[in-house]
Amino acid sequence: MLALALSLGLAMLAGCGPQDSGGTRPTAASSPGSTSRDRALQAELEQQERIAQAHPREHLRELQALESRAAPGSSERLEALSQRAALLAQLRDRTGHEAALEAMKAWPDPSPARAQVPLALMLARAQWLKANGELGVGVRLLGGLSGIDAAKADPRLLWRATELRAYMQGDYGEVDAAVESGLKALELARAMESRWRAATTQATLSFNYFRTQQVDHAKRTAQEALQAAQLDPDPVLKYSIHTILGIVHSQDEDARLSQQAREQALQDAREAQAPGLQALALGNLADYELRSGNYARALELSTQSLALAQESGELSTEILARHNSGIAKIGLKRLEEGKRDVLQAITMDAQREAGGYTAESWLELGSYLEKVDDLAGAVDAYHRSRKEFDAVLRDETRKAVLEAQARYEDQQRQREIKLLNQDNSLKAEQIRTRDLQLKLWAEVGGCVLLSGALLALAYRRIRRTNAALAQTNESLRVQSERDPLTGLANRRHFQQAMARMAQGPDGLRGSLFLIDIDHFKRINDQWGHAAGDTVLVEVARRLRGVLREQDLVVRWGGEEFLILVNSEATEDARQLGQRLLDQIGTQPVDHGPLRIPISASIGFASFPMAPHGLTLAWERAIDLVDTAMYMAKAHGRNKAYGVAAMQARDLEQLLALGARLESAWHQGQVELVSLLGPAQEARA
Repeated sequence: MLALALSLGLAMLAGCGPQDSGGTRPTAASSPGSTSRDRALQAELEQQERIAQAHPREHLRELQALESRAAPGSSERLEALSQRAALLAQLRDRTGHEAALEAMKAWPDPSPARAQVPLALMLARAQWLKANGELGVGVRLLGGLSGIDAAKADPRLLWRATELRAYMQGDYGEVDAAVESGLKALELARAMESRWRAATTQATLSFNYFRTQQVDHAKRTAQEALQAAQLDPDPVLKYSIHTILGIVHSQDEDARLSQQAREQALQDAREAQAPGLQALALGNLADYELRSGNYARALELSTQSLALAQESGELSTEILARHNSGIAKIGLKRLEEGKRDVLQAITMDAQREAGGYTAESWLELGSYLEKVDDLAGAVDAYHRSRKEFDAVLRDETRKAVLEAQARYEDQQRQREIKLLNQDNSLKAEQIRTRDLQLKLWAEVGGCVLLSGALLALAYRRIRRTNAALAQTNESLRVQSERDPLTGLANRRHFQQAMARMAQGPDGLRGSLFLIDIDHFKRINDQWGHAAGDTVLVEVARRLRGVLREQDLVVRWGGEEFLILVNSEATEDARQLGQRLLDQIGTQPVDHGPLRIPISASIGFASFPMAPHGLTLAWERAIDLVDTAMYMAKAHGRNKAYGVAAMQARDLEQLLALGARLESAWHQGQVELVSLLGPAQEARA
């Protein structure tokens, strides 16, 4: 688990080091008329902002003292109260936190700082939600930042709220939105001329870039953060950045950079004397040892991390420690005990709505179960991971879909208005034509021919307008159902086709194939996303080369392709499955000077299902071939599994066998066809 729990490290705004020697531009609170006493108080508050969250209990009293020194109703007093509320949230002190909120609500009206209270309340409530794992509610609450006037807001509060929003969006699975919020926070930090704030935000940005698989960008941003931190160093800030460096280099062929960064992060945490940070640093080192296959050492580090996380009340770090401990036990062949620990961590993540983490956890569990030959468990974990990733994708894309739909409807309205205007113009022209016809009829009967010509012209205009509108609508429909990269049909086209073909009681008929390119993430990481795009385009071309014109081939999403052919014969499906494996994997893909070896894992089935002729709705049919495809991955990849027959007499039995396909196969209740792909060139 790639140290996904960074709740303390990235949320820390800095550490126990010196003052911001590079200077922070005076905030809205420190006007040119500020006294030296005011400026000293502001400097102390900034130092507290940097160090307090590493030692929350110790610094609560110091913040209370600063609060009492600040003038009633002043910006300095509100800032001290806001920082105190953050520490109370971190400690999960409900009574103290609610008292701080009430103090904000009771802020005196004549005070110039009164206008900042709504922002301070929003920030304090979001910090409480984050500390208690309610990520979804927190993300929605911080959506209110879009209504804040940045020119009038206290920059300290606004930066903290925007930085927190970026962090929580990333944890919640809204990674693209998290990057956007991170860039806004970075802009605010630079406007304040605050080096440590900029470095803190760059660390969060780097992590979110890594989550979007922009690994090179993540590395550059983390390096920029380290350079900024070295101009104004302190141990907690350095800890955060070294942690990020360990993560973004975790997939390097040479693991030394990742290991050095993680060890340095642990040293920084010990220098800061912060148990919560030490717990997370130990968890990150345990993750490194897991990847190196040192399971006993990983278990030792995870055990230390869990004890410190529970002592400091760090929920996300506790989840990380439990997950790593379980994976280490699986590696040590303590299978049931290990699965129990990982499932407990997954349950805790699900309770705090961390969908992206849950999906990653299932995926990693599947890969380690595969290593110890628990193939049934691996298939189940891969399947659950797929469902979680699909759920995250749906949540991330729902807003984009609604926005696209709104744009489409607006364009449609504009076309309708244009057509209506054309129709009105035509009607006006027809009226003028009739008037002219009457006048001319009264004067010269021969002008009837001219009137006919005008009417013919009008008719031709109507035909041209309707034809142009029909062509535009058809073009829009085709574009909406076509994948722009590969030129294949997309998921929407398939769903529309199914709505036409499979809505009757008979369900889906034909042979269905689900294809997943093996190790596609490794291709992107090792050779770049342009190489990944080349692979997708080439695989699409190879698939079209195998299939007939009437067969339906779809880019289902990411590196997955779906094929539906109009044949119900299992033998036909077996032969096509073998041709697909051979066509995809026989030759490497050329990308510039590179030759990239590729292979695929395939699941397929023919419907109606033998021996009793049962059919499924297309959604359930895809679930079945998806399970078969993950079995192919769990059994070594570069192969295909086809479901030839299932001993089920009704739909309920069929679905039950599909849910436990691996075990049902071993028990003789399911007949599978196993196909091997071509021998592969050695991967670089």
